[in-house]
Amino acid sequence: MKDVTAASNGNTQQKGANSTPKMQSSQLMKLFEDELKDIYWAEKALVKAIPKMIKNATSEDLIEALTNHLAETEEQVSRVEEVFELIGKQAVAVKCEAMTGLIKEAEEIMDECELGAMLDAGIISAAQKVEHYEIASYGTLRQFAETLGLTEVAALLEVTLDEEKAADEKLTEVAVSAINVEAAEQN
Repeated sequence: MKDVTAASNGNTQQKGANSTPKMQSSQLMKLFEDELKDIYWAEKALVKAIPKMIKNATSEDLIEALTNHLAETEEQVSRVEEVFELIGKQAVAVKCEAMTGLIKEAEEIMDECELGAMLDAGIISAAQKVEHYEIASYGTLRQFAETLGLTEVAALLEVTLDEEKAADEKLTEVAVSAINVEAAEQN
């Protein structure tokens, strides 16, 4: 969506963007776009990684929490695409090294942990690291959007941020309700 319309003062502004032309070209806007590309890649990678966690989990509560979050993650991919559209940019994913590392660590945990409560505790540990990365990323993106005057974008990012926080809380709930105690009792 690279439509450009002439403003009455002769400046140009991208159609669909809700910021001033100055902010469109600011260093913060560039950083915002770079971080958006990063989280877009991360979300798409998680759509592939979460099913592996579901497959390895044994707790029904954990399987349900991960399954629900997978559906949310798929929606989050679409929401990031909507943000790109709102700022007048093509949705582009750029490899997120942090998420690559977190997914690799999750795979190692799943390979090393014993089946049962121990594996479930490991999956929760890995998943919560992912959630905390996403919470930090979406919190930063939302704040950048607010600073740039991208109110509609900030609202969309807030929805995702709230979902990530709720997923983290649900994983904690699943862990403390039984899984951690069961894993502690295993020899």
